Order: sequence, then structure tokens, then C-alpha cells
Amino acid sequence: MHYKSTSYTVFTICNYIFLGFLGIICILPLIHILAVSFSGSAPANANLVTFFPIEFTLDAWEKTLGNERFLRSLWNGIFRTALGTFISLSCMILAAYSLSKEDHEFKGRKVYVYFFIFIMLFNGGLIPTYILIQNLNLINTIWALVLPSAINVFNMILLLNFFRTGVPKTLEEAAFIDGAGHFRILFSIYLPISLPAIATIGLFTMVGQWNSWFDGLIYLSDANKYPLSTFLQTVIVQQDLSQMNVDASEMKNLSERTSKSAQIFIGALPILLVYPFLQKYFVKGIVLGSVKE
Repeated sequence: MHYKSTSYTVFTICNYIFLGFLGIICILPLIHILAVSFSGSAPANANLVTFFPIEFTLDAWEKTLGNERFLRSLWNGIFRTALGTFISLSCMILAAYSLSKEDHEFKGRKVYVYFFIFIMLFNGGLIPTYILIQNLNLINTIWALVLPSAINVFNMILLLNFFRTGVPKTLEEAAFIDGAGHFRILFSIYLPISLPAIATIGLFTMVGQWNSWFDGLIYLSDANKYPLSTFLQTVIVQQDLSQMNVDASEMKNLSERTSKSAQIFIGALPILLVYPFLQKYFVKGIVLGSVKE
């Protein structure tokens, strides 16, 4: 039986208490938003709602889910996230695989590594980027949202380190001897072994795509093409209630606060639903590339 010292036991207990407290701090705001969305207009406006609904009603949810512009932006956000994550993961996997090779296997590898590090530290700025997107005729298209962020260099470096330390070199050498090419090795050896790393980076990429709202404001002139994050920014932050397609009397009856709370919670719901499916990979993938044998 493994003996655990008193100090180790005390540390473990304190660690559990701290993490539990931290988890409560993270979940309480979400519970509060949900409670407000199900509350009546008067208690919500009077700030009487804490973690349980007062004067329970579904009016805010019915109006939000029945709003055509909201549903359109929700679909735009899902499509943008799926497309952007696929393109980003594809580019990062191909780049990380190539750069994970030794210098004698990939001539000029260091040049590309320094190039990626340079663009990670420095960028052209907002105006030159906008001019480039405009000259490529990508303004007001989905490609203006997903292509500029196709490669996150930091995530690519994490994946590169995992490829170099987490994939046995002997497997690759045996595959080459059997006549496999680089693409066969990538899809048959690297990707199955690297599922925790890919799932973790995919989750980071997905959250980044879903939460990104600024590029929608810049590159999209048609409000009907806004992803959900940009739509919510115009409604909640800029107070542009015309996007909700409701008149003033309806907003007064519903309460602006309950309506906004329903939109915020629905906006967070898709990502919350994805987490459980990636949880089994997340713990292992979060330390990817951190240990070198």
C-alpha cells in the first residue's frame, strides 16, 4: 500500500477545495443568466433575480427562438465555426507534420520555422489586412472570416512538439520500409496517435471561431450574414435592437434584460454541448508536447 504523508493529504484536500471554489465561480454567472432569462420583466429589471427564476415565464425564449434574424445568425455561426475549424486544423496538421521532420529530412525547415515565429510575433495590422481582403474580393463572404485565421502559430507549435515527442520514430521508419508515403504515414500513424492533441487544439480553435465577432463587423456589410457572436455584439453592446425585429412595446413587455439573457445563454450552449464529447481527450491533450523523453 502506498503511503501518503500528512502534507500530501492536506495539499490534496486544499487543492480540491480550491478547484471546487473556482468551478463554482465559473458556473454561477451562467446559472444567473439562465435564471434571469426565465424570470418576469419586473423582477429582472429590479435586479431581484439571483440563481432561481422569479415569476417563471418562457416569453423571452419564445421570442428569441422565434426571431428569424437570430436563428439565421445562429446557423451562420455554426457554419462559420465548422468550416473555420476544419480549414484551420487541416492547415495546422499539414504544417506541423512537415516541420516536425529533422533538418536533413526537410531542407530549409529552419527557414519556415523562423518565418512562422516571426508572423506569430508581428502582423501587418488591421488596415493592410483589410486592404488585402478587399483586393482578394473576399469582403462580405464567409472566406473573409475563416481564411485570415486559418493558422494559429501557437497551436501549430504545440501540435508540432506532440508530433516530435508523442509519435514513435520507429513506426514511421517501419512504414517507410514497407513503402508508405508521407500522406499514408500522416493519416494512418500520426493522426490516430495524436487524437488527444488534435481534439484539444480543435476545441481551442472551435471556441475561438465561435467567439470571434470583430471580423464580422469589419468584413461583412450585410447584417443577414452576421455570425451569432457579431449579431449579439450589435444587439447587446451597441444596443441595436432593430436587429431583433421587435417593436418597442414588445421589448417593454418582455424586458430587455430577460431577452438579452436568453440570447447570451443560447449563444454559449453549442460550445457547452461540445465539451463533454472532447473531455476524454482534453486532460491528456492539454499537456501535449510538455514532456520530452
